[in-house]
Amino acid sequence: MTTVSAITEIPGAALVPTIQRDVEQAIDNLMAGLPSVEKVSSDQRRGIIARYSSVLEGNFIYWMTGAYLAASAEEARSNILENLHEEVRDSHPRMLRTFTVAAHALPTDHDAIAVHEDLKNVRLFVGHLSSVPILVMMAFFEGFIQKFMAYLADLAAKQGSTEFEYTDVHGVCDIAHTEGLFRSLAAEIALNPPAPGTDLFEGMNLLRTLIQTMVEPSPAV
Repeated sequence: MTTVSAITEIPGAALVPTIQRDVEQAIDNLMAGLPSVEKVSSDQRRGIIARYSSVLEGNFIYWMTGAYLAASAEEARSNILENLHEEVRDSHPRMLRTFTVAAHALPTDHDAIAVHEDLKNVRLFVGHLSSVPILVMMAFFEGFIQKFMAYLADLAAKQGSTEFEYTDVHGVCDIAHTEGLFRSLAAEIALNPPAPGTDLFEGMNLLRTLIQTMVEPSPAV
């Protein structure tokens, strides 16, 4: 497992331990705020799974491709390309669709509308191709997914599902993906340091808002 000390051995990576600490705190705060699986209704369980699927199935590869296009450091591009290769080779969108169907949670137009505005904001951010903030966002997301998988599997089980390939795979592989993205971040900062005043957490904050909407949409939606 990559440690903070190993990451900071990469020249120019002095920012990374601070960024990693803040990212991990944001993940812990999100996890602590999740509604109890035991207390949510069947409709709420279905909605969480459906909105998650609506966002992830058609966007994760796009986000990671944006990170690849934005990155300049060879180590960053290599790590991201390996991640993309795994997503496509093992058909992770297929895994997610199978998981969603088994949980009786296929997204509806209402689920798509619920996440539309926040998802648009994340897509526009990725389109700016700002390498360091995108890598921070993706490191945050991979770290969140790693911890969220057990919760998602519990929701699906409550829905009567016995199909857990997606959650089993991502609960394990995203550990390595998160570590790889922090290494990528260190390499990118060393080669292409962000300009003074750059909001390194812009993408992470937009994605955090999207995740909160996925879990608990506005009552007005």
